[in-house]
Amino acid sequence: MLFMKILAIETATVTGSIAILDDLEGLVGEVRTDVKIVHAERLMPSVEWLLKSSMVPVEEIDAFAVSIGPGSFTGLRIGLSTAKGFAYASGKPVVPVPTLDAFARTLPFCSLMICPMLDARKNEVYAALYKWRDGSLEKILPETAINPLDLIKEINEPVVFMGEGTRKYRSLITEALHEKALFAPASRMTPSAAAVAEIALEKIREGAAADTAGLVPFYIRRSEAEVRWKG
Repeated sequence: MLFMKILAIETATVTGSIAILDDLEGLVGEVRTDVKIVHAERLMPSVEWLLKSSMVPVEEIDAFAVSIGPGSFTGLRIGLSTAKGFAYASGKPVVPVPTLDAFARTLPFCSLMICPMLDARKNEVYAALYKWRDGSLEKILPETAINPLDLIKEINEPVVFMGEGTRKYRSLITEALHEKALFAPASRMTPSAAAVAEIALEKIREGAAADTAGLVPFYIRRSEAEVRWKG
């Protein structure tokens, strides 16, 4: 079996992260920042810093993983464009990973239902419901753009909420679900590129292949610009 190094990019939210995962040695490093500087300005400096500080030449990276969405339209485009650029320059593959799948995975083997929730604006959130069963993370409710109150109607058991949407609608969630609503700690309130890398490695081991040229972000809904253009 060949051992691989994965460089993963997560830009689905304001909090961006980059990670390098070595399936022999584990997590080599991760940079996660929640600042007001846009991804277009901080993504490549973060990648360069992580590669240099980890002493991993980009030539040793075997594949690139990217959080594919849902999430910020601009953030997802920047992340995917960067991953594609690395792939074209190196001839290595890009592995797309659903954002909420990777996010939920940061609560491994949690006995309760997990609800990653990102702010989708327009009084909606991007959300899904997951539960660990027999060591695997099962998707109970697929990714959707939904009003938080409508999402809550789908819940009838204790749930751990996580993500920026959780912060925004925490009072509403607590008022509706009372003791059934639990909230992830601060360290688990943002997506992680390390989790993106873990899923990407599994996909590669399973033989999953992606058409780099044809990869597009998983938006769920049209952007405001598209809505205005198409009517």
